[in-house]
Amino acid sequence: MTRLLPRNAPPRKVWQLEQQGVHPLLARLYAARGVESAAELDYELKALLPPATLTHADDAARLLADALEAEARILIVADYDCDGATACAVGLRALRAFGATVDFLVPDRFVHGYGLSPSVVELAATLSPDLIVTVDNGIASNEGVALANELGIAVLVTDHHLPGETLPAADCIVNPNQPGCTFESKCIAGVGVMFYVMLALRAELRSRGWFAEGSGRSEFNLATLLDLVALGTVADVVKLDRNNRILVSQGLKRMRDGRMTPGIAALFRAAGREAMKASAFDLGFLLGPRLNAAGRLSDMSLGIECLTTDDPARALNIAQQLDALNKERREIESGMQEEALALVEAIDVADTAAISLFDPGWHQGVVGIVASRIKDKLHRPVFAFAPADPGNPEGDLRGSGRSIPGFHLRDALDLVSKKAPGLLLKFGGHAAAAGATIRAADFPRFQALFAEIAGELLDEDALTRSLHTDGALESGCFSLETAHLLDSGIWGQGFPAPLFEGRFVVEQQRVLKDKHLKLRLTIGQQRFDAIQFNFTTTPGREIHAAYRLAVNDYNGVQSVQLMIEHLQTPV
Repeated sequence: MTRLLPRNAPPRKVWQLEQQGVHPLLARLYAARGVESAAELDYELKALLPPATLTHADDAARLLADALEAEARILIVADYDCDGATACAVGLRALRAFGATVDFLVPDRFVHGYGLSPSVVELAATLSPDLIVTVDNGIASNEGVALANELGIAVLVTDHHLPGETLPAADCIVNPNQPGCTFESKCIAGVGVMFYVMLALRAELRSRGWFAEGSGRSEFNLATLLDLVALGTVADVVKLDRNNRILVSQGLKRMRDGRMTPGIAALFRAAGREAMKASAFDLGFLLGPRLNAAGRLSDMSLGIECLTTDDPARALNIAQQLDALNKERREIESGMQEEALALVEAIDVADTAAISLFDPGWHQGVVGIVASRIKDKLHRPVFAFAPADPGNPEGDLRGSGRSIPGFHLRDALDLVSKKAPGLLLKFGGHAAAAGATIRAADFPRFQALFAEIAGELLDEDALTRSLHTDGALESGCFSLETAHLLDSGIWGQGFPAPLFEGRFVVEQQRVLKDKHLKLRLTIGQQRFDAIQFNFTTTPGREIHAAYRLAVNDYNGVQSVQLMIEHLQTPV
């Protein structure tokens, strides 16, 4: 069962936004998302939160500036997802432009697992760095940081994940979620944190006369990295608060103007999309997955090279390799999803608040996607596990979880660890997504305890899928002008894209490729094409639908198309 719940757009706030010059439809949409003033829609760079308000960003800048002056060797240790890859690329491009000697290392997820583990530090030590800089990881790497300290290697942690009870003994930690940090944007992505550190570093270098006349060094325009920041922010599905919307807006603006890194341009070409029409949807569903495919199936070093090369031909060659990996990932995912659905059939979903799945043949690089798909289908928190060593399915298991609103996944794992000490070998993450490592023999214990904790924390209301809509769309707004207006907005996690609802008459219907429902709908005197992906149940003559307004561009001819999110028989 799915409930359609209209969002509340306070009339007075709508009126105030209209009086400040906001389009009437947008005023209603923004008011329903908590915007109270048109000033909050100012996405110029000057509106960004100041770097000085990010705790220890200035300390990190001094540490890095000292390293530059000493000609020290810097090594960036990245995560193997899109956020980690873009954060690494931001660091590499900026530090090299500032004159640093810098290289990078990405842990092999199949060998080293996540974060700055002792084995990663041992590998890093073979490259003789003076300073390790983590991006999008490190806040839980107590053992790895301790080993680096023993080896005489300084460590700067830049991360955004939630910390544990004890922070690692790093030389400096920049993380808006560490205790005592008053930075307002707690949901900034790892790439955003690294961008802020680079802003602070540039300011520190200015104060030291690093770019003074006669130095032979010129200032680097950090705004050229905003396309990378936008991609990593959207792909990591962090909440798009105002600060994140500024970063994404500025990055998209550069893409649409053709001012992007060769790697981003190449990813657009590989995806068959025009950068001049770039949207947050493109970043989250087209570019992000292609980059993530390298970390899931191969080596994210390939993705980082795509983002750091200045050779357009090399960038396109890598983007095409990433595209091939993504196709392979989709094939693997499809098989795993079918197997997961078969496992779910043996579970009484109505009688359980959370689901844990495991198959010895699953690929650990894809379990997070499978967990997300099953979560969307069943509206339950889901963990999917695969063998850490494919050759030893009875050894350790690595799992990835996805959650529903109202259930903080990382906190739930913390409760699991407290109720059953030793059950979780490793865990980490945030509210919507998390990871954990357990012993294969302990899977039934985890499965039962995870469901028990979810049952304690989630009531029946939370376990009922709800779609929040923006109500009905006025007849005059079913237009290309409105569709383009909405498409140009900055929408995403925590600031959802407009979703409308209404009653339609079904004139025609057919199933495409045995998996997508194609419809011809009428409302009043207007007719529209509509499509609902991954849905094959043919409806009756009338439907009540929740939909997004979109532009269908076919052979150069544009028309309005409704993207159906949910349909049901009218009551």
